[in-house]
Amino acid sequence: MKQMLNASEVDPNKILPIKYEWARTHYKNGVNNNWVPEEIPMQQDIELWKKKDGLNEDEKRMIMWNLGFFSTAESLTANNIVLSIYRHLTNPESRQYLLRQAYEEAVHTETFIYCCDSLGLDPDEVYNMYVNIPSIKAKDDYVVDLTKSILDPNFTTVGIDNMQRFVYDLVGYYVIMEGIFFYAGFAMMLSLLRSNKMVGVGEQFQYILRDETVHLAFGSDLINTIVQENPEIWTDKFKAEVTDSIKKGVELEVMYAKDCLPRGIMGLNAEMIKEYMQYIGDRRLERIGLAKAYGSENPFPWMSEIVDLKKEKNFFETRVTEYKHRGELAWD
Repeated sequence: MKQMLNASEVDPNKILPIKYEWARTHYKNGVNNNWVPEEIPMQQDIELWKKKDGLNEDEKRMIMWNLGFFSTAESLTANNIVLSIYRHLTNPESRQYLLRQAYEEAVHTETFIYCCDSLGLDPDEVYNMYVNIPSIKAKDDYVVDLTKSILDPNFTTVGIDNMQRFVYDLVGYYVIMEGIFFYAGFAMMLSLLRSNKMVGVGEQFQYILRDETVHLAFGSDLINTIVQENPEIWTDKFKAEVTDSIKKGVELEVMYAKDCLPRGIMGLNAEMIKEYMQYIGDRRLERIGLAKAYGSENPFPWMSEIVDLKKEKNFFETRVTEYKHRGELAWD
């Protein structure tokens, strides 16, 4: 019988018949969302970046901090897919989705190469920010610590303790890294796009947000399915541990936002980002069957419009080319 974990009797090469239609749907959505960064012109960004009075120092700081975090975060997420998660899942349709996701992470990595090359940035400065900037390093260190178990070559998912460890790590990878640590950055960079500044970089972040929405949906469905198939792991103690880890992720993202926005720009400030991240944290908790922790409202309702955008609409009157299909993109 097909199962997500420990189905050693199932041939992982036989994808049919498909049991988990949601995994197949996420795969198709990913294919329909295909894009590459070179499709997006950067000339306007280059001119604005180099212009003496084009961007102020706070705006440049915000851009650099987000490029610095995202550029290495995409590699961390790809490592988790190809080195650990794929190996432990025994379901072929889920493995097929992971292959698609791995490709998308490679596209995202290429995006930051494209941005650095276009803007003439020092790659050592950008790619070492995850070491040199404490608020970025704290986020990366937290995720590495959360996901270190499944990177252990001797780790298995056999037994309740190990299955809990695997789910805990999946929460760290999908819910915290992709579902929380990326979202303050999305709000900041897409605020630039709303202000018609750095529209090329902003549009690329818009595409990445679309991809991450599907990644988050797959990861949440994966976690929920493992719990449904192994209800004995979902103890009150374990649920409390998962909740605490997500709340810690929100806390680290708020600290990062304060570092990115020491004075506030374009109607954004760290307090608004804090409220937004608490709202996002509640949505992530609910998505995997846990109780809300904050009760905060969403200060950026326009973020949902970016993902729920219909094909015929050209959002912010930018150059973004719409995907062939909306699929089932629900931004939360």
